Amino acid sequence: MKTTETPAPVPAEPGVTVTKADSPGAPSGEEKTGGVLNAFSHGILVIWAIMVTLPLVWAVMTSFKDDASIFGSPWSLPDKLHFENWSRAWTQAHMSEYFLNTVLVVGGSLIGTLVLGSMAAYVLARFEFPGNRFIYYLFIGGMSFPIMLALVPLFYVVNNMGLLNTIHGLILVYIAYSLPFTVFFLTAFFRTLPSTVAEAAFVDGASHTRTFFQIMLPMAKPGLISVGIFNFLGQWNQYMLPTVLNTDEDKHVLTQGLVQLAVSQGYKGDWSGLFAGLVMAMLPVLAAYIVFQRQVVQGLTAGALK
Repeated sequence: MKTTETPAPVPAEPGVTVTKADSPGAPSGEEKTGGVLNAFSHGILVIWAIMVTLPLVWAVMTSFKDDASIFGSPWSLPDKLHFENWSRAWTQAHMSEYFLNTVLVVGGSLIGTLVLGSMAAYVLARFEFPGNRFIYYLFIGGMSFPIMLALVPLFYVVNNMGLLNTIHGLILVYIAYSLPFTVFFLTAFFRTLPSTVAEAAFVDGASHTRTFFQIMLPMAKPGLISVGIFNFLGQWNQYMLPTVLNTDEDKHVLTQGLVQLAVSQGYKGDWSGLFAGLVMAMLPVLAAYIVFQRQVVQGLTAGALK
């Protein structure tokens, strides 16, 4: 039968002091610091999540209350679900028309932005020609140009082109406004894609157009979804541009409709209907992010992983 013997302690050398931290299994100073930073970062994330989630939950809860409950007990749960708030906002407040106009404008501008931005980014990322860097930095400069400085000349340009108070005019302005960031994002993404696939397509006789649309563009799907979500958020919540370029009430978008709903009755505003309309405007953005959350993270980390 084998017995387990406890090994005798090794005597320390003269002049050497054995501390608890030097013993096996004791946490080092770096591990302690990392644990503190990890707990601190998690605490910050929890606080940030509460700050973001709480107003959203409160807005959804308030959309099912009546006006008396909103002012009398703003933090309590609704006594019953007032679905008439949603129907009143959808029909009487014309949120259905504003929603349709927003879908047309954002849908058209998002498709145009992704198509034009991906084509420009692919050329800038894959081809070397005189002026390549200059064109690229022009797009970068467009990201730093404040849109407020361009509102007055933009108004006269759109008016002279006969596109004022039109859906397609607003689509063109949204595309121009979103192209700099789209080109900047997709240029970096196209540089991470392997060039051997495109070279093999050229050897097989594929043209540049076919290689781009049938090979490179599907490979860039995570990047397209990521930049598409960011553009969708910015264009869906855009208020300044439609306020200046779209003054026709029949062509108002959701942001303009919410402001009009808030000020239409002065101090006797329909607060329950306003919150219902606000939640209607938020739901498509939340749904888009929830559906494409994995693709967004994949697109944002693709460049770092490669």
